[in-house]
Amino acid sequence: MSEPFDPAAHRMVPEQRWFDDFRLGERFMLPSRTMTEAVFLAFQGASGDAHPIHYDVEFCRARGMPGLLAHGLQTLAQTAPGAGLFPYLVEDSIIGFIEQSSKFLKPVFAGDTVYPALEIDELTPSRTTGVLGFRTTVHNQRRELVLEGRQRYLLRRRP
Repeated sequence: MSEPFDPAAHRMVPEQRWFDDFRLGERFMLPSRTMTEAVFLAFQGASGDAHPIHYDVEFCRARGMPGLLAHGLQTLAQTAPGAGLFPYLVEDSIIGFIEQSSKFLKPVFAGDTVYPALEIDELTPSRTTGVLGFRTTVHNQRRELVLEGRQRYLLRRRP
């Protein structure tokens, strides 16, 4: 007979990691995504932003763009760690998301495919916690860097 079900054991990643378990340069790839018109509409619904530069193809073409221009925050949303394994690794150690910044370097248009990644560039220990910082990047299908930024998380140290 099988073991009785335990919701606490139902995890995507069974072995939890603590601040002390991470190393500078460690990378976390996030899924690639083609920025379809459906993605644009979902972002419009979530953000409430209805400016025609993001939702009217003819408005964009009249201004020399090949199509719908992604909102910067729509591109930034692709760096959400929840799309990858990181949050599953730190379910027991994470205290919070404490900071985010980004630079939008090139436009992203409907039909572009983006490739987000996170790389640990900061590990600042304290007595019982530590700050883990990521350099965030998003490249497009032409290998161009379209976004770079930083995210910082407060994690517990190993008990």
